[in-house]
Amino acid sequence: MADRDERAVVRALVGAHGRTYAEEAGIGLEDAPQPLYRLLVLAQLLSARIRGPIAVATARALHEAGLRDPRRMAGAKRRERVDALGRGGYRRYDERTATQLSDAARLLTERWGGDLRGLRAQADGEVAELRRLLQEFPGIGPAGAGIFLREVQRVWPEAAPYLDAKALQGAERLRLPPSPDRLLSLAGDTEPAVLAAALVRAAIDKGVAEDSLARAASS
Repeated sequence: MADRDERAVVRALVGAHGRTYAEEAGIGLEDAPQPLYRLLVLAQLLSARIRGPIAVATARALHEAGLRDPRRMAGAKRRERVDALGRGGYRRYDERTATQLSDAARLLTERWGGDLRGLRAQADGEVAELRRLLQEFPGIGPAGAGIFLREVQRVWPEAAPYLDAKALQGAERLRLPPSPDRLLSLAGDTEPAVLAAALVRAAIDKGVAEDSLARAASS
């Protein structure tokens, strides 16, 4: 694919599907305790074998139930967490996830005073250490850590640019070069977090890739 065509595909992809998952979940992401915690919960929900829209709806349901910080999450009755998960449609894993949410909230409170900026400080600018520390939370494995880092790079510059294997799968589906440097060059001024989210959407939804290619061809 010619350079001009590749740029057209990236432009079409970002224009139609360049919305971060935090934005979709209604999280006004900033480097502050509550939005960072909500992003951690979203990453945990998205990393399960469940459809993205359900995970996003569930993150909203937890927020609407008042479970928007680790103190409230850990202090809530188990039934409150299970009910909120159910309202979001997160029923297949609700019992296990209710426990993981509580355990993760307690860990965050005990180790970093409920503030993920403490985890960030402990990592001291090392992305590999950020990834390792994130995986100490129950329910956050490699996939969940990748989701968090793709999104948080918007407010934690040391994590940027972060285009992981899942984002590169999207590039391959779009017939784009699976090279972070090349993709960033093609994207121009597009934020890495936005590019990463759009590429991931193409990776997990063939329709996103087909739509983007069709838009690029007709532009």
